[in-house]
Amino acid sequence: MSNRPGGNPQLRPDRRLGHLLSIEGLPEHLLLEILNTAESFLQIGERAVKKTPTLRGRTVVNLFFENSTRTRTTFELAAKRLSADVLNINVATSSRSKGESLLDTIDNLMAMHVDGFVIRHQDAGASHLVARHVDQDAWVINAGDGRHAHPTQGLLDVFTIRSYKGPIENLKVAIVGDILHSRVARSQIHALATLGCPDIRVIAPKTLLPAQVEHLGVRVYHDLREGLYGVDVITMLRLQKERMEASLLPSFAEYFAEYGLSERSLDYADPAAIVLHPGPMNRGVEIDSAVADGPRAVILPQVTHGLAIRMAVLSQLAGAREPQQTGNPS
Repeated sequence: MSNRPGGNPQLRPDRRLGHLLSIEGLPEHLLLEILNTAESFLQIGERAVKKTPTLRGRTVVNLFFENSTRTRTTFELAAKRLSADVLNINVATSSRSKGESLLDTIDNLMAMHVDGFVIRHQDAGASHLVARHVDQDAWVINAGDGRHAHPTQGLLDVFTIRSYKGPIENLKVAIVGDILHSRVARSQIHALATLGCPDIRVIAPKTLLPAQVEHLGVRVYHDLREGLYGVDVITMLRLQKERMEASLLPSFAEYFAEYGLSERSLDYADPAAIVLHPGPMNRGVEIDSAVADGPRAVILPQVTHGLAIRMAVLSQLAGAREPQQTGNPS
């Protein structure tokens, strides 16, 4: 079992990154270290041979209890580009489907001497539970847990924002849509706040806002045009129909009329504003195709940046430990 000391469970005694479970509580210098490391990994995708030996000899397990394409594939590709061995566990056909507990699954994988876990789970706190349970030398990355957090998405969002708009501390950022169910929104808000963003806005109907959302340090708007006025960055959130009660919205058509991002409503933002979306998009529900495919959208670059961020996080976690030696010393 883990022997990690008390305090922030994400940090090792030397204050380096031990797990990545949430943006909340991470110091600014660690976020900047990850962002700056990701800059160097962007270049690897442009090489003929897209490999670096950083994780050679390490084994990474992708354990996804929720469906995902973008997050799972970028984590898999990130680990492989760092030369790690990767196990993708199909939860639907694993022993979990026969009633095995989450921690029993982890114990069996730990018995195979794997080095790290990338976990997506429908329950908030699942990755924290695993992080408290694994051996001290193993690490855990939260790839999304319930409504709680999606830290690598928050990091790739601020990486994209910084790449296109410069220093975060000079920007006005609006996050629009289903804030209530969005772990993406929470992670982006924490990342922006940690990096000194002075004006973070959330725009949504009252039914799609969590209670006391102002305590996160954001300004709340219920009118899309008022909230978008003069902003430099707009993040549109997917309406999470799978988590939503029918009574929260009158209809998707009415939602788009009031909160969907069209070319007309985009005009209320700064003329140089960029548009982000974590995907997958509901075209015609939260965003119009003319905007999603337009010159101000940076949605596909987000995917490219997500690969670099996940490589950076994996390398940071690997760098916090000395690789195990094999064989007899010479």
